[in-house]
Amino acid sequence: MTRVIFMGTPDFSVPTLAALLHDGYQVVAVVTQPDRPAGRGRRLEPSPVKAFALGHDLPVLQPPSLKAPEAFAELAALQPDLVVVAAFGQILRPAVLDLPPHGCINVHASLLPRWRGAAPVQAALLAGDQVTGSTIMRMDPGMDTGPILAQAALHIRPDDSGGSLTARLAQQGAELLSATLPRWLAGEIAPQPQEESLATACRPLRKEQGRIDWTRPALEIVRAVRAFNPWPAASTTWQGEQLKLLRAAALPGPANDEPGRVALAEGALLVAAGDGLVRLEEVQLAGRAPLSGLDFVRGRRDFVGSRLG
Repeated sequence: MTRVIFMGTPDFSVPTLAALLHDGYQVVAVVTQPDRPAGRGRRLEPSPVKAFALGHDLPVLQPPSLKAPEAFAELAALQPDLVVVAAFGQILRPAVLDLPPHGCINVHASLLPRWRGAAPVQAALLAGDQVTGSTIMRMDPGMDTGPILAQAALHIRPDDSGGSLTARLAQQGAELLSATLPRWLAGEIAPQPQEESLATACRPLRKEQGRIDWTRPALEIVRAVRAFNPWPAASTTWQGEQLKLLRAAALPGPANDEPGRVALAEGALLVAAGDGLVRLEEVQLAGRAPLSGLDFVRGRRDFVGSRLG
C-alpha cells in the first residue's frame, strides 16, 4: 500500500484528503498549519484539514515551519512513498521535495502556468477570465513552477464568487488527482515542463484589497465583489460604518455623477463608478444580516443620495 503524507490547510484541501482515503492510500500523517485565533473571542481554532483528519483518526502534525531539522526528521521517519500537497501554506525546501521516491505532488487551482501563487481563484475572477481549471504537478523548489502531470479546464460561471469557484475547483482537483495518481505511480506519465512565456503570478490576498475605490470602472469593481466574497470581502463605508458588497452587477455607460454617489432608478440601487454604474444586489452592514440592495434602502432612506467611501 502506498504510504502518503498529505499537506493542506483550508477547506479547499479537504476534498483531496478525502479522495486519498476513498482511494485506499495509506495516509501516514496529515501536516497542516498551527491552530489560529478566530472569531470575536480569538480562540484557537483548528484548520479545516485538521478537523477532518481528527474525525478520521489520522495522525496530525503542525510544525510552525518545515525548515526546522526536527520537523524534517519527523517526516523522514514516516518513510513516505509520496507527498500530496493542496494549499498547505508553506514552501517545501529541497530536502522535503527529495524525500519521497515518487516526489511531492501538488493540486493547484489554475491552469498553470497561468496564476502561479497563493490566490489563483481570486486572480482569475479579477482578470475576468472565462476559463480556469486544475493542475496536478510535481513540485520543484520554485513557486508552482514544477512539471505538469495532468490538467482539467473549468468554465467560470457568471455568478461565481471566490467561494463558489474555490469549492468547485477543490472538487475538480480532488477528482483529477484520483485519476492521475495510479498512472503516475505506475510510471505511465511523463511530466511536461511549463511554458515560461505564458506564466502569470498572483500574490496572497490582503485584507485591505477589499476596500472599493469608486473611481475605478464599474466592471473592475464588480469583479472585485465576486473575487473577494467571502474573504476579504469587498467593502465601502457609509456614515462611518463598513458596508460589505456581497453581490453586484456592472451597468455600462457614463455614471453622470461623482464616483460613490448612490441613486435609486427604475427599481435598482445604483452607485456611480469612474466608468459606468454598479447595481447593488446584496449588501451587509457591519454586525447586521445580509440584505438585498432594495430591502436595505427601504429601512435607510438617507442612503440614497449619499456618497460612499
